[in-house]
Amino acid sequence: MSDEPVVESSNFIREAIEEDLRTGRFDRVQTRFPPEPNGYLHIGHTKAMVIDFGMAEAFGGVCNLRFDDTNPVKEDVEFVDAIMHDIQWMGFQWGKVLYASDYFDQLYAMAIQLIKDGKAYVDDLSPEEIRAYRGTLTEPGKNSPYRDRSVEENLDLFERMRAGEFPEGSRTLRTKIDMSSGNINMRDPVMYRIIHRAHHRTGDKWCIYPMYDFAHGQSDSIEGVTHSLCDLAYEDHRPLYEWYLEQLGLFRTRQIEFARLNITYTVLSKRFLRNLVDTGAVRGWDDPRMPTLGGMRRRGYPPEAIRAFIEAVGVAKRENLVDIALLEAKVREQLNKTSPRVMGVIDPVKVVITNYPEGQVEEFDAVNNPEDESAGTRKVPFSRELYIEKDDFREVPPPKYFRLAPGREVRLRYGYIVKCVDYIKDTLTGEIVEIHCTYDPETRGGYAPDGRKVQGTIHWVSAPHALDAEVRHYDRLFTTPDPNHPEEGKTMHDYLNPESFKVIEHARLEPSLRGAAPGTRVQFERKGFYAVDPDSTEERPVFNLTVGLRDTWAKIAEKK
Repeated sequence: MSDEPVVESSNFIREAIEEDLRTGRFDRVQTRFPPEPNGYLHIGHTKAMVIDFGMAEAFGGVCNLRFDDTNPVKEDVEFVDAIMHDIQWMGFQWGKVLYASDYFDQLYAMAIQLIKDGKAYVDDLSPEEIRAYRGTLTEPGKNSPYRDRSVEENLDLFERMRAGEFPEGSRTLRTKIDMSSGNINMRDPVMYRIIHRAHHRTGDKWCIYPMYDFAHGQSDSIEGVTHSLCDLAYEDHRPLYEWYLEQLGLFRTRQIEFARLNITYTVLSKRFLRNLVDTGAVRGWDDPRMPTLGGMRRRGYPPEAIRAFIEAVGVAKRENLVDIALLEAKVREQLNKTSPRVMGVIDPVKVVITNYPEGQVEEFDAVNNPEDESAGTRKVPFSRELYIEKDDFREVPPPKYFRLAPGREVRLRYGYIVKCVDYIKDTLTGEIVEIHCTYDPETRGGYAPDGRKVQGTIHWVSAPHALDAEVRHYDRLFTTPDPNHPEEGKTMHDYLNPESFKVIEHARLEPSLRGAAPGTRVQFERKGFYAVDPDSTEERPVFNLTVGLRDTWAKIAEKK
């Protein structure tokens, strides 16, 4: 990865940090990337990742990784490990690995302090009753009948909550602020709830757990975070964030919000993504159609391209819907520079060169990457029997069709000029099953000494040497640009794209791909960029389509 700062030089967050340093509000920069370990990271998280790590890097500071693990119901060490792997794969390195659970004892002591100060109370209302008492955006809430309990009673009840005396949902600890506040988040928010569930790090030590809003700011403060950078969903929570820090007399971290990432044809809600997995709409969290980093890695997206996309989107205060074509363009741009070229025939039909000596095999030098001379060349075998794409032959060619047809010549990439002299059709289906050609032995390398012009050039693989492979083609998971907001009476499932996943059982690939390791990225010439799937075996390689060579969806849109 580059040593250059990963966030563009001009944005409001950078300007705010510069002002803080200039005025002496802070004399250093410390950020944190704070995922909750209750799922896998997706591309939406990478925006926060780029900003959190990027700002620390830009100002010579440090960014720690902190897991906000305050809910044992949904959290697991599996997600901790996956998140750490994804961050490193993206090219970032944290300062320290921290956990909100590291501070459970301190947070409990802070809760006791607020009770003693008359600013917190134990409430017997059920979660449903709490919601009903909270009021609405236009109507104030009303006080809980338990709001005026004495300090002594609250301390006793809270200790008994911790001791496990009460069932889940029977009591909470709430902050005493203002039930008529115009900000609903300030209407006596819940600080602690009872959860009789073992925690992945603290085991059975606790049966009460702090709410995110109570734990997050204090964790930032304990760690000495100067700038808590988060998405706009937390803007309305900032007054509460600051209230806790002020009331507890803690170090005042500054929270700054930015617009979250929204991408066309994509859902980024953890709840929606979990639904896709649970209903079988996708084949798991790392399905290549998923916007998870695991899915993108499996599909073949380079982390450099994802970072370039995030940087191109920029940092803004206002949310908008970013065209996924921009991400695909960044992927295409990166892979074009770095991926070796190979020949792969996705939908093969056999070609027999009738005048080529039987049993003869030649080797041609093929360029690995025209964008990178240092990539060198490779040897490609050539024989009497080849495979070409079915689309590269037409019995009756349409206008401006410059590929193979009866009586026509075509250039075989790196090989010879060949001419179609005959073809064989399946008598039942009418499908072309074999094409007979002759070759001009004087045209090795594809150039005619007599100067005749051959307009078409096609790719091929030698039939005896070809690898039989499974190729998986992926397309956009949804047919609508904004599946997050379905029409009335519909769900996102109504917009699932039935063409988003196709399997080609018997593609034919050049032998240089034998034994290619999972994650290997290549370009199949004239087709697209592909990556080796973890399902691959020595006997049965599997390749995933990463992205086509061109934005075909843009062309489709133009026709509409």
